[in-house]
Amino acid sequence: MEEQIAEIERGVEEIVPESELVERLENKPQLRIKAGFDPTAPDLHLGHTVLINKMRQFQELGHKVVFLIGDFTAMIGDPSGKSATRPPLTREQIEVNAATYKEQVFKILDPERTEVRYNSEWFDKMGADGMVRLAAQHTVARMLERDDFSKRFKGERPISIHEFLYPLVQGYDSVALKSDIELGGTDQKFNLLVGRELQKREGQLPQIILTMPLLEGLDGVQKMSKSLDNTIGVTDSANEMFGKVMSISDKLMWRYIELLSFRALNDVAKMHQQVDDGANPRDIKFDFALEIVERFHDRASAESAMQDFMQRFQKGGIPDDMPDVEIGAEKGSIPLANLLKDAGLCQSTSDAMRMVKQGAVRIDGERVEDPKLMINTGVGVYQVGKRKFARITVV
Repeated sequence: MEEQIAEIERGVEEIVPESELVERLENKPQLRIKAGFDPTAPDLHLGHTVLINKMRQFQELGHKVVFLIGDFTAMIGDPSGKSATRPPLTREQIEVNAATYKEQVFKILDPERTEVRYNSEWFDKMGADGMVRLAAQHTVARMLERDDFSKRFKGERPISIHEFLYPLVQGYDSVALKSDIELGGTDQKFNLLVGRELQKREGQLPQIILTMPLLEGLDGVQKMSKSLDNTIGVTDSANEMFGKVMSISDKLMWRYIELLSFRALNDVAKMHQQVDDGANPRDIKFDFALEIVERFHDRASAESAMQDFMQRFQKGGIPDDMPDVEIGAEKGSIPLANLLKDAGLCQSTSDAMRMVKQGAVRIDGERVEDPKLMINTGVGVYQVGKRKFARITVV
């Protein structure tokens, strides 16, 4: 039991209520572990897999995991952590995204021990009267206790009525699935507590809540998000995935290992000791990058990616196969932010200026400090972060 608890608590932010966990494990040999994912985008990234990895740990401990695809909740849009109403997705978009989710998660989960469900199973049957009864289970005052709703209300930013339904709908999923434990990010705590409350009202044993931290992206500051271009995607190529893992800082490496590695806790402790004794953290990072790439590709691809990385980045730092880009400057010069966006090195001019301020942009090896720098006509090697290069000709 002690070993099981230690594995369950690995990387966990909070268990609510922690006192019930041991009692539940002792009284019910196989628990139902639920985690829901709204298919709002076609591809998962390593930030999403923090929860999926924890589900795998529960599988290895003999428990039943339920991978819930929120095809109904995705049409509402999770308001957690949002300062504005999310645009709703169409049923067609959701179905396309959901199909890719199933393919990607089984690179981690054991399909034989995974129950895949869609919450449209019960919500399509609930009808308007059932939704009204569900809405009666909570008050507006309780909803406004939620931090993001409270901030938007005080800031006089709009909150759509359908957003109030989201915590109730997610909470009812726990009733429908009779979950013993629900996993979620720290930003999901309010929604998870609603599920626990609804289960009590239905006469069920209330679920235990287990929250996981939000994984920082490659910048080491913001949470991993495709909109911030700081992700390691599950569908990235082996070479790209390996290079991205190697680009994280030595400090952030331990955070990634804690949340993403399947290495035993004793092995991780030995890694820490090796570095304390003088080992190069880069060697630990090599092993971790191999583990991650092998998980989503295979061992041969991982080893090939490592060789490619060593050849391209450890011998001179600048890849030989960088793209050649020609950018026009109407008046003989162009703002650096526009140049980086047009060359595809940054998603937007604001993203480019942010990268400059972080010290992540170099021209011919020299770090750029002025985010408003004007670039004159000529040729230069431009670098953003540790992985993005282009030889740009300004004409």
